[in-house]
Amino acid sequence: MLGLALLFALTAALYASVGFAGGSTYNALLALAGVDHRVFPVVALVCNLVVATGGTIRFARAGLVPWRRLAPLLALSVPAAWIGGMVPVSKQLFLLLLGCSLIVAALLLLLQQEREAEERRWPLLGPALAAPIGLLSGIVGIGGGIFLAPVLHLIGWERTKRVAAAASVFILANSLAGLGGQLTKLAGSPELVDVALAYWPLVLSVLVGGQIGSRIGIELLPAAWLRRLTGLLILYVAVRLLLQAWSA
Repeated sequence: MLGLALLFALTAALYASVGFAGGSTYNALLALAGVDHRVFPVVALVCNLVVATGGTIRFARAGLVPWRRLAPLLALSVPAAWIGGMVPVSKQLFLLLLGCSLIVAALLLLLQQEREAEERRWPLLGPALAAPIGLLSGIVGIGGGIFLAPVLHLIGWERTKRVAAAASVFILANSLAGLGGQLTKLAGSPELVDVALAYWPLVLSVLVGGQIGSRIGIELLPAAWLRRLTGLLILYVAVRLLLQAWSA
């Protein structure tokens, strides 16, 4: 558990430094550690909530959250995340979905080109993708911000810091909805809830890691470097997951 907690803290620090929460890699680490796949999303989403809450509070205090423009995206994604959380999937399908989604996320991060608001184009792309992102987020136990942010940058939705703020709120809202769906699914299996509760030390580790990552992102390293490092980490983990799914 100690080694896993350290990896969770490192993941939280790295993701928080670029405005994300780390749910995708939390799931991957749990998979590689041999944890029951049915509790991956619950553990990952609770950790997501801890990290994303800190980021959302920080962005909100700075007045960076574009609430009015973000509301339609949340209205579409949150119900879909709840539904996704209730969908039962086999271990192999779960690993395939998670691995493929991680590869997409890694490529989006590595190829992302930041654009300013005056370059807006394809205004309907964000709303069109909000529900599918929410559904996938609920199924595999992530917040979805890692998919949303590159899309918003691509279409010039807002300035860079406001996109990061929107992604943080998006992650928080979808993680909460996805967790609700996952817990609904596990309601008839109290033994699995007990298994998930046994991983409470990981929540403390991401709390510490998230705070450290926020400071690193703000004060020390360029965001582009951190984003590429995160993308490479995700790509490595995705390949490991897909190999595990293939062997299964």
